[in-house]
Amino acid sequence: MTKTKRIPRTPSAYDQPLLIKTLLLQSERYNPEREIVYRDLFRMDYFELNRRIRRLANALRTLGIAPGSTVAVMDWDSHRYLECFFAVPCMGAILHTINVRLSPAQILYTINHAEDDILLIHEDFLPILESIHGQITSTSKIVIMSDKVYTQQKTELTKPSFPTLGEYEALLAAQPAEYDFPDFEEDSWATTFYTTGTTGNPKGVYFSHRQLFMHTMGLLAYFCGYEALPFSHRDVYMPITPMFHVHAWGFPFLATMLNNKQVYPGRYEPEMLLRLLIQEKVTLSHCVPTILGMLVNSPIAKQVDLSNWKVIIGGSALTRGLAQAAISLGINVSQGYGMSETAPIMSVVHLNDQQLGWDVQRQLDLRTKAGRIAPFVDLRVLDEKGDILPHDGQSVGELVARGAWMTQGYYKDEVSSENLWKGGWLHTGDVGSIGPDFYLTISDRVKDVIKTGGEWVSSLDIENIFSQMDGVAEVAVVGLPDERWGERPYALVVPKPDFVKTLSSEILHQHILTLVETGEINRWYIPNRIVLVAEIPKTSVGKLDKKKIRTEMKELLVG
Repeated sequence: MTKTKRIPRTPSAYDQPLLIKTLLLQSERYNPEREIVYRDLFRMDYFELNRRIRRLANALRTLGIAPGSTVAVMDWDSHRYLECFFAVPCMGAILHTINVRLSPAQILYTINHAEDDILLIHEDFLPILESIHGQITSTSKIVIMSDKVYTQQKTELTKPSFPTLGEYEALLAAQPAEYDFPDFEEDSWATTFYTTGTTGNPKGVYFSHRQLFMHTMGLLAYFCGYEALPFSHRDVYMPITPMFHVHAWGFPFLATMLNNKQVYPGRYEPEMLLRLLIQEKVTLSHCVPTILGMLVNSPIAKQVDLSNWKVIIGGSALTRGLAQAAISLGINVSQGYGMSETAPIMSVVHLNDQQLGWDVQRQLDLRTKAGRIAPFVDLRVLDEKGDILPHDGQSVGELVARGAWMTQGYYKDEVSSENLWKGGWLHTGDVGSIGPDFYLTISDRVKDVIKTGGEWVSSLDIENIFSQMDGVAEVAVVGLPDERWGERPYALVVPKPDFVKTLSSEILHQHILTLVETGEINRWYIPNRIVLVAEIPKTSVGKLDKKKIRTEMKELLVG
């Protein structure tokens, strides 16, 4: 960096650090009477939220949690989780959001690797904890969370075989509602969670207060300022991305700062999601394509007005077929791009003044892209030699990033951390191009690009073609070894319920062959085999699990 002349500092002057508590402090100033809703079980305003956050901080302090301690949470998306998002880091401790969809062995690994000092766990996940409890080396402190305390029924809480420190609500009720959150360095560790890769154990990523504060400012600039998908303090926010997954994309921090009405659905159940969506008048959500597809294909969705609902898609590519289905129901759907290591936002679809006037079909060309580069993010494209390629929309290479909220590495893994940041850029592992308009097009993951007969074929392009065919609910395309061509594509297709008896691999093959004959696509894009299945394997966060498809389903695909 260039050396410059720094400002003089008066010894008595206050230099405010960028801390998560500063976001929370805004929540009582403007519209604190707005509600935070948990399913059909619990409601409160922002005054009560602040009291509960401070009660939680007091309870944790009483249980021995101090600055630098790590507090792990296993819960459904709830008001309790939101309270943990603020109470834990604001007291100087570290919030570990555990991915409850990992295997018990992987959950055990993350608890011990993160050196958790206490575990707050919903009773639904106690069977997992029962199976690993004797192998946990970092802590024996357990607090139970339960939905039963919010009902009229006098149902007893589940009693595990090991001792606990009590139930969450009872612990909060016993504590005062005053807590003076301290100042500390803004680069203090705030959160951690684990991301699964293609090999080995999950990797721990981590973020500071400054990084999460700046990520919130990035969301504020892009969604409230530039209106990538218009979001104001009057919107009603409901996440349909698990809160353990990259801080629910950071939106709980922004929504709390802006006093938005917030709706937390708990366990994802289609009927409950749609009921909350309608009853609470939800206007903004984010989710993976699988969840949107589940909701769009629900019979109820066709009977209600969804024209006020805006949805950001991430995690996997938004296919043209799914986008078209959502828009036909009145849903304002767009795509974003990011990863666990980037907190996660790097780009989101943004329609400028001219593009807002385009017809729906033309807009779909942009809505199904990975988006326009977000404020404060620098994205580049590198070739195989590591040289930067031009932003011409044609040059394809690995995407690398820099920004104010990128993780600094993987916890206790120096080798992987250096590989992540090789050359001073965060390597995404994704292949794509960037246009002169700063729009990003993802071609594939580095490991998912199919090289067949010397030609590079994008599995995402083939999936997009299938998604627009009648009767296709889901599709996954992978490359498998081929003696003659090096690799060839294979496709798994899930038919829609009404097409289970009529859709066939022959019909799908003929459709894609027609596109080849009309010159719309290259012959290389025809899969060697198309297999119809009831479901496609997903990762713990709802992405297509192509690693599992290539290994466990190889025999089914090859035939």
